[in-house]
Amino acid sequence: MRTMSIAALVAFALLQAIGRASADDVACVSTTFRLVGKNDRVCVSAFDDPKVPGVACHVSQARTGGLSGTIGLAEDPSRFSIACRQVGPITVDLATLTDQEEVYSARTSIFFKHTHVYRMLDRKRSTLIYLAISDKLVEGSPQNSISTVPVMPWGTSR
Repeated sequence: MRTMSIAALVAFALLQAIGRASADDVACVSTTFRLVGKNDRVCVSAFDDPKVPGVACHVSQARTGGLSGTIGLAEDPSRFSIACRQVGPITVDLATLTDQEEVYSARTSIFFKHTHVYRMLDRKRSTLIYLAISDKLVEGSPQNSISTVPVMPWGTSR
């Protein structure tokens, strides 16, 4: 019976990992030395907005090390920062975008905790707003970070 429970938990964790959005890991910097396992660190990941070509976001996030962090059982703290920028022409018609949509999600514990990035639209100012939050099944976190991208012409013609 116990073996079936463990197998079910592992299967659930694998399904969670398969369904999350992917980002490119850029680099990590150690913040705390751990005698066993990986050090605690802050890692930077990058992703492109899937519906707004020309916008890229970078998220820095604390990651727990130690033995539990090395084998993927640690719960990462809800501390992060986000910066989104226009990196190319934005050709999407803003009228086709919803006012709020999740554009990125990453697991920050083996069960029930994720970091999410939502895109919001300030139509009056032609600005995209990216909000990073952390949630947990029972209790989320008030930690959050925002970044804005004004939609403007890209480059100049001579």
